[in-house]
Amino acid sequence: MSDQRTSRSLRWYLGRLWRDLLSVYYANTPIWRWLKSGALVFFGFFAWMSGTVLLSVRPEWGFLTYVMAYGFLLLFWGPFTHFVVVPVSIRLRRTAEHPTVRAVNRHAGKINLSIFFTLVLVFGTFTPGIMMFEFDPGLGDGEQDDVRGTLVCDVDDDVVSCHVDGAQGIDHVVATSGGEVVATVDEPPFAFEVHTDELQETRTGNELVVEYRDESGELLRRQVRTF
Repeated sequence: MSDQRTSRSLRWYLGRLWRDLLSVYYANTPIWRWLKSGALVFFGFFAWMSGTVLLSVRPEWGFLTYVMAYGFLLLFWGPFTHFVVVPVSIRLRRTAEHPTVRAVNRHAGKINLSIFFTLVLVFGTFTPGIMMFEFDPGLGDGEQDDVRGTLVCDVDDDVVSCHVDGAQGIDHVVATSGGEVVATVDEPPFAFEVHTDELQETRTGNELVVEYRDESGELLRRQVRTF
């Protein structure tokens, strides 16, 4: 008996939560449109940038492209939903006479979310270049302020040529791809060459990870390039 009451209470709270979410989703006054769109744009930007930064530090975490795709698409889909989809849906609910239009309109929210998450899967799997930002994550403590250098790379006939321009505070450079070392250089300007066939292919291209290290081999800074 107690379990039945608990189950009914849980269903009641879930039902109440769902009705509250629907009431917010379909709230259509101008202030609600701006509030919902602004909140979704803010959250989307946060998800996109967080995923991009984490992927720069942990390039092996490929699932982050789906987080990035979710945030990136939310920047546009959020305002589109609450300035176009919801107002049109509410208007059709009152004025549509054709039974097909009424039937489709009854599921407008589900159709809209289905299209959105389908696009998230597509963008997360086939990550377009416009979604990608390259960050230069610095690691370590205050000593990293003494570490300088800009990684410069060119590709010619499938050969990637790189060097560190303005290197300072770097003992040696280790280049890896897919966890395998493809080059180690001890002398400035830390120039090296690798063939693109040696680089691991990722969703965004052939990936090269270049690490700046100190005398004891400690990581000072990591940079990621895709070709």
